[in-house]
Amino acid sequence: MSGKLRIPVLTAVLALLLLPLAAPAQAVQRPAVDLSASQAGTGGTITVSGSGWRPHTLLMLLICGRATPARGVLGGTNSCANGDGRAVTTDAEGGFSRKLPVVEPPVPCPCVVHVATVTGAQAVADAEFQVAGHAVEPLPAESAAGRLAVLSDTRLDGSSGVLTWFGAPPARTLVFTVGNLGSTAVRNPVFQVGTAHGVFAPQWDEQQWRGTLAPGKKAQIKLPVELAAGAHGDYTVSLRYGGKVLAEQPWGVGRPWGVTLFWILLCLVVPAAVFRVGLAVVDRVRPRRAGGVRHRGLPRPAFRLPWPALRAPGPPARAAEPATTSTLPWFTPDRGPGTAGRLSAPHDDSPTSPTTPTTKGPT
Repeated sequence: MSGKLRIPVLTAVLALLLLPLAAPAQAVQRPAVDLSASQAGTGGTITVSGSGWRPHTLLMLLICGRATPARGVLGGTNSCANGDGRAVTTDAEGGFSRKLPVVEPPVPCPCVVHVATVTGAQAVADAEFQVAGHAVEPLPAESAAGRLAVLSDTRLDGSSGVLTWFGAPPARTLVFTVGNLGSTAVRNPVFQVGTAHGVFAPQWDEQQWRGTLAPGKKAQIKLPVELAAGAHGDYTVSLRYGGKVLAEQPWGVGRPWGVTLFWILLCLVVPAAVFRVGLAVVDRVRPRRAGGVRHRGLPRPAFRLPWPALRAPGPPARAAEPATTSTLPWFTPDRGPGTAGRLSAPHDDSPTSPTTPTTKGPT
């Protein structure tokens, strides 16, 4: 009896031990896309639903040509009907459901419904779809030689300096890791780095990486990315190799406020300078009135102050010299003999003067 009980007990113990290991495996889900119909004609609509996406993430839904779920979209978003795409935001569990109009892509099928994240880490999923009545052409044969694939998320390294705040071209470094999935080595591969502003198509620039990547090996590659002077807004940096887009990275560029400040100061300083120059020219060329003065300062007063000017304290003033006869008209010099240089006051020779001697006549 004890042996029969031992088997269920061991089974329960093993189940409890394997349960924590199985839970994380079930929690990891890859983004998936399901379609309500695998084929439809232009003018109709299909319902696109998905699961396994990041919660509250903005997604873009497009119908693209020259694409398969295994090889992706050849030529990037240039092979998609961008004008008829739809945007949707995932719910708290990472799922969504959205109706998508059926239109013909700009290139022949095979076609897919392409779903990709707009912001944040890149996540892409494709579902095979056939546009009824649209041309179908086989895809170009895939080379069995060196085939590169991005093995990790791309990122943009670097920061903006002071010159960028004044309109200098923003620059970053695109860093990514690629691996050679082919059977031969890849020497000096040429990548195409594209920059797109908003919903516009990217502008591609070829850049060559110097090095050799053996089969089954990986390497970290850094490529410079630069925008035009004064660029600002939301940009997308794309990486393409062999006609296939390998990665996309969003890039938000701030506005160069230094340029705006410069124009504001220029609009204030230049009119003020022109106004001052105009006043100087008018003051120089206008005719002067007879006996008038130019308005370059106040004229000096023609009168003197009746009180002495205040002076800083200094040495004591010397004794005043005797006044001269020219300043004292009531003193007259006595020019008589023996009285040279003597001054006398004026005499009153009237008979009643007390200083006049009395002359007695004969009695």
